[in-house]
Amino acid sequence: MRETLVSYAFLAPVLFFFGLFVLLPMGMGIVTSFFHYTMTDFTFVGLDNYIRLFHDEVFWKSFINTVIIVIGSVPIVVLFSLFVASQTYQKGVITRSFYRFVFFLPVVTGSVAVTVVWKWIYDPLSGILNYVLKAGGMIEQNISWLGDKQWALWAIIIILLTTSVGQPIILYIAALGNIDNSLVEAARVDGANEFQVFWNIKWPSLLPTTLYIAVTTTINSFQCFALIQLLTSGGPNYATSTLMYYLYEKAFKLTEYGYANTIGVFLAVMIALISFAQFKFLGDDVDY
Repeated sequence: MRETLVSYAFLAPVLFFFGLFVLLPMGMGIVTSFFHYTMTDFTFVGLDNYIRLFHDEVFWKSFINTVIIVIGSVPIVVLFSLFVASQTYQKGVITRSFYRFVFFLPVVTGSVAVTVVWKWIYDPLSGILNYVLKAGGMIEQNISWLGDKQWALWAIIIILLTTSVGQPIILYIAALGNIDNSLVEAARVDGANEFQVFWNIKWPSLLPTTLYIAVTTTINSFQCFALIQLLTSGGPNYATSTLMYYLYEKAFKLTEYGYANTIGVFLAVMIALISFAQFKFLGDDVDY
């Protein structure tokens, strides 16, 4: 009993702040989603916000953009990170450390600094991307990458990919180091080729890491906000608006807090359902 009380005493400060700054805001968000909540009004409206949500064209446009970002980034991040980690792990210690530094650098670099660099790369007049493509004969005139709705969302996805692969590469390299080399050598002695060795020995060991990377990358992609706010503000004509940015716009620009919380609840449910599906698809064969 004494050990139990001491344990809860040490946990109490963390649980207090977790409840105060996580659970309580979540509960308030769910409750206020049933209200017409603005700076001047707080009226119970029941399910009106949710009905409005499903008739909101901008919401559905933001939802589709968010799904495109998730589908376009998550598989590429997982596959690219696994490939780079597999190739890097075979290098020497110094070379391996260098590549880990290079790929992890965008993760620890401030989002504002990353945005400034990419804004210069995408600049329609003096950007290096247009210069390289014109020099290579791939385009004839400059493209406004962030101002053209045909390219803006894909330009955001490319930036998101560069800032998302660093941590997965580090995790995969660490996971590859935990694989029992005796099993790999035994399989090769028995005549297994590299693909068979990877699929039957390495891949099962990498499944827990893959599950973690897939879930966290999906959540981060659904919550894409900073790049949108700093580069395009959801434009042109909501071509790059995401659910998180639309939530921000409704809450802090238009002060429609109740409707913004409705979007937040919808987003949370979507993330929960997709994460559950990922756990069922990838987690059944995972041994912890």
